[in-house]
Amino acid sequence: MPFTIVRQDITSMEVDAIVNAANPELKMGGGVCGAIFKAAGSDKLQAACDKLAPIRTGEAVITPAFNLPAKYIIHTAGPVYSRWDEKKGEELLKSCYSESLSLAVKNECESIAFPLISSGIYGFPKDVALRVATSAIQDFLFEHDIDVYLAVFDKESFVVSRELMGRVESYIDEHYVEEHFDKRRFAAYSEPLLTDSAPVDIRAGLDDLIGNLDEPFSVSLLKIIEAKGKTDAEVYKRANIDRKLFSKIRTGAGYMPSKRTAIALAIALELNLEETEDLLRRAGYALSHSQKFDVIVEYFIANGKYDIFEINEVLFKFDQPLLGGLT
Repeated sequence: MPFTIVRQDITSMEVDAIVNAANPELKMGGGVCGAIFKAAGSDKLQAACDKLAPIRTGEAVITPAFNLPAKYIIHTAGPVYSRWDEKKGEELLKSCYSESLSLAVKNECESIAFPLISSGIYGFPKDVALRVATSAIQDFLFEHDIDVYLAVFDKESFVVSRELMGRVESYIDEHYVEEHFDKRRFAAYSEPLLTDSAPVDIRAGLDDLIGNLDEPFSVSLLKIIEAKGKTDAEVYKRANIDRKLFSKIRTGAGYMPSKRTAIALAIALELNLEETEDLLRRAGYALSHSQKFDVIVEYFIANGKYDIFEINEVLFKFDQPLLGGLT
C-alpha cells in the first residue's frame, strides 16, 4: 500500500491501472491525456471512451489500456480551477482521486498511477493540487491496500509549500556538513586505544560485548508498538510500507530493515530524536549530518512533524530517496 512519487512518463509505467485526467466528453485532448491516447492507440481508446461518455466532473470510468503496459485506464474529469469557489473545486478534485481508487480496487487492481490532476490547463495551483491529491490518497490508504504512484515529469511541475521549503532549507544550511566525517569525532578516535599501563584480555572483552548485546530491532519495535497502544495496521500504513514487509519484520526476530524503512517506522510511532536514534542503532544505522537525507528527516522529527507524505514531498524536491515503500 505505499504511496510513492516518481519522476516518470505515466504511459510507460507497468502498473495495473493508470489514470487519465480527462475531459467530461472523454475526447482525446492534449498534454498527458493526448499522450495516453496516442500510446494506447487513439482509435481503439476513443471507441471505448465513446461508449461511456459523458461523465460528470469528479466521476471516473474504466477502459482497457490496449497498447499500454498497464491493464486499465481510469478516466476522471477534473475540475477547472476557480478562485471564486475554491472549496467546491477541491471537493471535486478529491473526488477524482477517491473515485478512481475505488474503481481500481473494484477491478482488483493492486497498483495505480496518477498524474497531478487539474494542475495543467485546468489551472489548479500545483501546491493546492498536490495537497488535495495527497490528502485523498492518504485517506484511502488507511482503509485499503493498493500501491499508489504519483507520476510527475520533473521537479518544476511539483510544488511544495514555499514556507515549508524555506524552513527545511534553513535547517539544512545550519546542520548539513559537506564533509563525510565529523572532525571532532575523528580527533577523539585518533587517540591511542591501548596503553602500556595494563594488559588487555581481548577474549574477555569480546565475551562481555557479546553477552551485553542490545535486543534486536524487531523486538524493540514490537515493544514500542505495544507501549504506544497502536495496531500493526496503523503503524505500517503510517510508515507508508507494504503489509507483507511489515509481516516479515514481525515474524522474523533477526530481520534487519533498510535504513529508510527503520526511519519510516520511527516516524509512524512519532518517536523523538533520541528514541529514533536508539531504534536506528538497533538496526545498525544512525542519522548523520553529512547526509542531506538524514538532515531533512531530522528537521521533521525535531519539529514534531510526523506526516510521512509531507516528508516524502520535501525529500522528492531535494532529489532524495523516499521513506517507506517496499524495502
